[in-house]
Amino acid sequence: MKHHLISAADLTRDDAVMVLDTAQELARLADRPIKKLPTLRGRTVVNLFFEDSTRTRISFEAAAKRLSADVINFSAKGSSVSKGESLKDTALTLEAMGADAVVIRHHDSGAPHRLATSGWIGGSVVNAGDGTHEHPTQALLDAFTLRHRLAGSGDGVGRDLTGRHITIVGDILHSRVARSNVLLLTTLGAEVTVVAPPTLIPIGSEGWPCSVSYDLDAVLPKTDAVMMLRVQRERMTAAYFPTEREYARRYGLNGERMATMPEHAVVLHPGPMNRGMEITAEVADSPRCTAVEQVTNGVSVRMAVLYLLLGGAPAGPAPSAAPATATAPTATAPTATAPGAAGEAEENQ
Repeated sequence: MKHHLISAADLTRDDAVMVLDTAQELARLADRPIKKLPTLRGRTVVNLFFEDSTRTRISFEAAAKRLSADVINFSAKGSSVSKGESLKDTALTLEAMGADAVVIRHHDSGAPHRLATSGWIGGSVVNAGDGTHEHPTQALLDAFTLRHRLAGSGDGVGRDLTGRHITIVGDILHSRVARSNVLLLTTLGAEVTVVAPPTLIPIGSEGWPCSVSYDLDAVLPKTDAVMMLRVQRERMTAAYFPTEREYARRYGLNGERMATMPEHAVVLHPGPMNRGMEITAEVADSPRCTAVEQVTNGVSVRMAVLYLLLGGAPAGPAPSAAPATATAPTATAPTATAPGAAGEAEENQ
């Protein structure tokens, strides 16, 4: 990992496995009466959200607080942004307040990259979703869930997703989750297929490291996991399919279609769900659906991201004590190990 996390493309295979292994260790906190570590005591994490969010914002807030960071939640509504303040002036204000990390969700693609490269912010920048570009921490929590569910014996520590077939279905055109997952899952060795109506496949997707299909029924029997995406009506400016009923008939996941999947295969959904459209209640409430598990895993994964960006040198002490300095892990030679058990003391598209 570098100083920032803007894109899933920022992560090498070793970087991604390091984050997942660290999250696996930190997940053990959930079973403890006191779900906190002192690792980021004295650090300030700002959640800078220009778009509405429930899961992602609360997940980052919970992750930072469990690492004992001070958290500032910033919403564009009711702030000076609604009066016309620019991103630059907002960033300079946060820098003056001593922000060590800024978690940003923005309606414009590229806003987190601009924030990270402008020099306005000295701390780390984490992309929590920008326009129709990317959402890298969602891809990480999806990979964490997949590895846990498909690892067989053990919890998958140290392993990637080599040999697994993952299918992503739905509104690929507007989905930042799809873009980040295609990049990260292929980095982890998985074979990815995206399935959607031709109108919801982005121009230029032929250059993506994945296969494209328009026939969901042909793909399901050989998939290890299927990720159903919400149709993002709020981003649509034209008619991309005839009717919702027709979309559900051809691209929705119901019990009959789920039965054609291998017995071990699982269903993911980043939420929020449009029940009855891309997924039926029967599938959403099935033990094979990991939607609630993904929310739980999101906290552990985001804890791992903040810990690795702000907590100290990768090869340093386990997070039972606050780090003396903040050194970001390197991108080319990640040598970190997950924090040890002896040192242990929580919207996407």
